[in-house]
Amino acid sequence: MTARLQLRQVDDSGRELPLDVARAGDVTAAKPWRTFRSHRTQRHYSGWYWSSTTGDHVIYESRLELARLLLADADPDIVGICAQPFLLIEGAETKPRRHIPDFFLVHRGGHCTVVNVKPADKLDDPKIAATLAWAGEVITAKGWAAEVWSGCDPLLMANVRFLAGFRRSWLFASEEVKTAEAAITEGGTIGGVEGRLRASGVADPRPIVLHLLWTGCARADLSEPLGADTTITAAT
Repeated sequence: MTARLQLRQVDDSGRELPLDVARAGDVTAAKPWRTFRSHRTQRHYSGWYWSSTTGDHVIYESRLELARLLLADADPDIVGICAQPFLLIEGAETKPRRHIPDFFLVHRGGHCTVVNVKPADKLDDPKIAATLAWAGEVITAKGWAAEVWSGCDPLLMANVRFLAGFRRSWLFASEEVKTAEAAITEGGTIGGVEGRLRASGVADPRPIVLHLLWTGCARADLSEPLGADTTITAAT
């Protein structure tokens, strides 16, 4: 049978449609298929993360999911993020295959990625491996990308987590941000850009520079430690 999606509408009513006719807008307009519940013996840390991409809170069910969510929020190519986006179903009503992905990402060019977050030590579990393989097959047949994510370079993750503290644009004066953008076009190091900004009258330039790194207006090698001697360039 054709794979299909079940979506939870804003009014909590359900909606089912064939996967092959589903659009990104159908998914982004829906609520999370499920939300987390807290209890004293739970093994995962779940919560709400305020996303600068969506301007709203996005749920996560584990710290590993939060890490992938941070990477998506920091990616200037991502323009939409949905958590627990839909229930994927295939097969007869008596014994269908079911799966809820962790994230649905919409890219600037309009293409989409469905993300499943799993710890690396769980990927060899036959049941999990079979579910992820099936979900990946039907998702890619739809034309969406399928991703299984188990983590990334710890230093990259630490840098992104740090920069997330500077993601709220309303905390920065727009004129100072424009001045910083102009200063970054000259290139150099973070310390050098800060020096030019101070000379231009910006009293506290470091948070603004870090904000521009978060937004993608400025680029640096986040696989290396960030510091005053880090090379920084304007985004092309």
